[in-house]
Amino acid sequence: MDINKLIRKNIAALKPYSSARNEFKGEASVYLDANENPYSQSYNRYPDPLQWKVKEKIGLLKGVSPASIFLGVGSDEPIDLLMRAFCEPNKDNIVMPDPTYGMYQVSANINAVECRTIPLDEKFDINAATLLAATDENTKLIYLCSPNNPTGNSLNENETIQILENFQGIVVVDEAYIDFSSRPSLIAGLKKYPNLVILQTFSKAWGMAAIRLGMAFASEEIIQILNKIKYPYNINILTQNHVLEALENVEKVKKWVNELLFEREKLMKELATIQCITNVYPSDANFILVRTTDADKIYQKLVEKGIVVRNRNNITLCLGCLRLTVGTPDENSTLIEALHTI
Repeated sequence: MDINKLIRKNIAALKPYSSARNEFKGEASVYLDANENPYSQSYNRYPDPLQWKVKEKIGLLKGVSPASIFLGVGSDEPIDLLMRAFCEPNKDNIVMPDPTYGMYQVSANINAVECRTIPLDEKFDINAATLLAATDENTKLIYLCSPNNPTGNSLNENETIQILENFQGIVVVDEAYIDFSSRPSLIAGLKKYPNLVILQTFSKAWGMAAIRLGMAFASEEIIQILNKIKYPYNINILTQNHVLEALENVEKVKKWVNELLFEREKLMKELATIQCITNVYPSDANFILVRTTDADKIYQKLVEKGIVVRNRNNITLCLGCLRLTVGTPDENSTLIEALHTI
């Protein structure tokens, strides 16, 4: 893949902003370069703009070079930056399955990029030939979410590989829920597929949705482009320090995941016994998609009982469906009891 044929000409020619912390790296006794307030000693200094300490720890955990990691404000930042870097507004397009994570289309709309959607099949899966047929010379990105949101299933790996091997642009595989899947991450394929970008997050398995930290893994060339156009200090020091602390407690996260997987299987069995639920779909995520007799009515009844789920009734292929996040044992029991009364 020739990255120079994909990147927008103005981005390729762009001279990025160079912050004070870009120009000086290391330790000093007196910092007079960044116009900081010298009297506050807690948060007066700008953070590392490239978050190298965090990337080093993530790299060890994921088996990836720190230079192949981009950290963003949630996964939404790299989703957006990839379009800004590679898609010429009002000319280029992206392709994605439908239904999937809604921010791909929102970002495309914001950036004036055509979004071509291809319906999933009856098993909520992709077909490489169909997706590739929707591309043309102006298709720069294909977005795949696996495990997919809102359907919960992992996409067929063989079909994904076919797309990677036959598409001349960039394939973004969003693995936000990969920690809950029985299938391995595609992160090991980064060296084999230079057009592959993997997205992961600290929001789900790591239980840190509030700090908004997403990860993108890709070739060093792609990461350099994202670093070139991101905001100078996009990840604040509070987030960096919190993640560094969390990365020392990997075993605790594994314990959470195991407990949620146990609860997911238990919840799926119990949901199958409820009269108003007509189908419980397989899940590789920390949520379950169910088809119901009347999604709008059941959603409202649950809200009246103080239980909030996600109504997906208006989403492609999800008529009558609710998306249920796997909660604690007590939360799941409360949900089941409420559904039995509807």
